[in-house]
Amino acid sequence: MKNELIREGGGFVARHRHARLTARKARLIADMIRGRDANSALELLQLSLKRGASFYKKVVESAVANAALDEETDVNALVIIDARADDGPIVNNRTRFRPGPQGRALPWRKQTSHLTVIVADPAQLKVSKGGAIRV
Repeated sequence: MKNELIREGGGFVARHRHARLTARKARLIADMIRGRDANSALELLQLSLKRGASFYKKVVESAVANAALDEETDVNALVIIDARADDGPIVNNRTRFRPGPQGRALPWRKQTSHLTVIVADPAQLKVSKGGAIRV
């Protein structure tokens, strides 16, 4: 349903669900590439030293490949209109504990995140009233 609305608006989506990366760290990368054209974002992700960059690089490449399936879309003109990192489930649905100082137990949560990238050709975007891009 949501993917159909994105396609009607002129965008193409790619997701990586259950990425073994915290959403807080992934949001740093998402903020870095949001609003850039896809080619410069891929170059930036290639040179970034952050661990989440490799996850987002694969997702951006997948979104560009999804856009390449449409003959009307110019792949070199694609822009990342949305990049987000949402919280995913904890691995094995539970918090584990490890020993802490003075006999305490400290929680150890193995967090995951859902990474989403939406790319679109600016020439094909549908703009609503007020100048906002409708996705």
